[in-house]
Amino acid sequence: MADTQIKRLFDLLSFGTENYGIDDALACKVNGEWVKYSSKDLISITNRVSLGLMRMGIGKDDKVAIISPNRPEWNFIDFGLQQIGAVSVPIYPTITVHDFQFIFNDAGVKMVFAADYDLYRKVKIAARESPSVREIYTFELLDNAKHWSEIKKNGEGGDEQKLQAMKDEVKPEDLVTLIYTSGTTGTPKGVMLSHQNIISNILAALKIAPIKGRGYKALSFLPICHIFERAGVYFYMRAGIAIYYAESLETIGDNLREIQPHTFTTVPRLLEKIYDKIVAKGYQLSGIKKKLFFWALGLGLKYDPNEDLGWWYNFQLKLANRLIFAKWREALGGNIVYITSGAAALQPRLSRVFWAAGIKVLEAYGATETSPGVSFSKIDDLKIGCVGCLLDGVEVKIAEDGEILVKGPNVMQGYYNRPDVTAKSIVDGWYHTGDVGEMIENKYLKITDRKKEIFKTSGGKYIAPQLLENKFKESVMIEQIMVVGEGEKFPGALIVPSFEGVREWCQRKQIDYTSDDEMIKHRLVVEKIQKEVDFHNGHFAQYEKIKKFKLLNVAWSIESGELTPTMKLKRRIILENHGALVEQIYE
Repeated sequence: MADTQIKRLFDLLSFGTENYGIDDALACKVNGEWVKYSSKDLISITNRVSLGLMRMGIGKDDKVAIISPNRPEWNFIDFGLQQIGAVSVPIYPTITVHDFQFIFNDAGVKMVFAADYDLYRKVKIAARESPSVREIYTFELLDNAKHWSEIKKNGEGGDEQKLQAMKDEVKPEDLVTLIYTSGTTGTPKGVMLSHQNIISNILAALKIAPIKGRGYKALSFLPICHIFERAGVYFYMRAGIAIYYAESLETIGDNLREIQPHTFTTVPRLLEKIYDKIVAKGYQLSGIKKKLFFWALGLGLKYDPNEDLGWWYNFQLKLANRLIFAKWREALGGNIVYITSGAAALQPRLSRVFWAAGIKVLEAYGATETSPGVSFSKIDDLKIGCVGCLLDGVEVKIAEDGEILVKGPNVMQGYYNRPDVTAKSIVDGWYHTGDVGEMIENKYLKITDRKKEIFKTSGGKYIAPQLLENKFKESVMIEQIMVVGEGEKFPGALIVPSFEGVREWCQRKQIDYTSDDEMIKHRLVVEKIQKEVDFHNGHFAQYEKIKKFKLLNVAWSIESGELTPTMKLKRRIILENHGALVEQIYE
């Protein structure tokens, strides 16, 4: 089976069996043991799910929601729906009952698959106000709840010829999924993606993939309900890479060492946390070990894959790799060929130091509306500070106001039930991303900010907050930061300190650490963070510098509603929640 025969996403299943036939196409941990599903298992289980769904009356264009962390059952239901022309509606497990209700009603969801008791309870509450929902199934065995295996069992002995006929009716341009964007503002919008949209992206990424074929493993931990990880999983299947689902975000470190994967996708926030933990451990060292650590780190921060810094630097870096950076690679399992970072901007210093350490972090850029990829860094053609070259078949142009416009087979069909918003977002075939950027050397795409997030001070100067925030987060003392100041005389900031960094600093300075709440008021801690702000202000023009800031003692989170599921700031919500502090900045 050739790539030209992959017309629908479920064609990946037969492709995998014919070309790879691996025993661990999918794997997850159950009761401390890895349970593996072969390429053939995927086809067998998926077919039974499809037949079971058909017997339940689910058919073409019916909407079915999946609300669950990453697990093989997610894939079985997803592919089972695809084969009968039904449409999956993946939903983030962390959103509210109110959001569940909105999505169920907007999409006309007929059936819901929920992972566990907590989600089942939330879904039942939401379904009371959602008349379209007929059935709720769970992935975990619960009392008084229908289990997904009932559908699989119901499909046993079903009419395989009828299923084949339904598969044959599914066209590449058919709607395959409705993904509701969390968004940083406003009501969720259902992004309509076809088989063709996502497949065009997978095959374009395959052309520049550093690895493909039997013998490779990927660890998956970003939410599969997000198109970034979901397309990544489809890509692994096409590339013959075994997929291992992490148990949870808390076990990623253990799972990396256990599985020893060759690749994974991540968001910059997690790489920042890894880096901060490494640096914190460096500060705990003493004597020659501490000197060696920071010597190696200093070398890493100067690294550029496109620049030869001379034989002496190269010799030192080789030594640093043997003495220090080898331990970093071991912590990631020892086999990492590359990591893909997306969903937000990666700090250039992280790119430099990880590449210097032999951990190749490739940046990807895109949106749910572009299935998701627009550009991707190449392992042999990296430009630090950029998000790579355009994927094959994708066009980009920069509008007069700097907005990035995208055209290609990856651009969505539109927003479900929202022709008005679709018409504003896709003009003459060009999708308006809302991101501001530029092409460097007419080759590499660089993102500078979100169009809607750029604001103007009372002095008429434009401030690009993401640019500043990304720089200030380089401080080991700053966990999160949001730049404010629209219509004000100067930019200010709300800052959540890195309490791990603060605790480590206090220990070195022999300052008693009491509580997070008390430490953000401690004179010496405030002075230290002021010094960090002053240092990073040095990278910006006078009108861009942060003049005043306020410290918060609790981090913004998805659960608090202040971060999107991909960890972007929900600025409007944060301003509403901390408006009094912002007012104090400008008193």
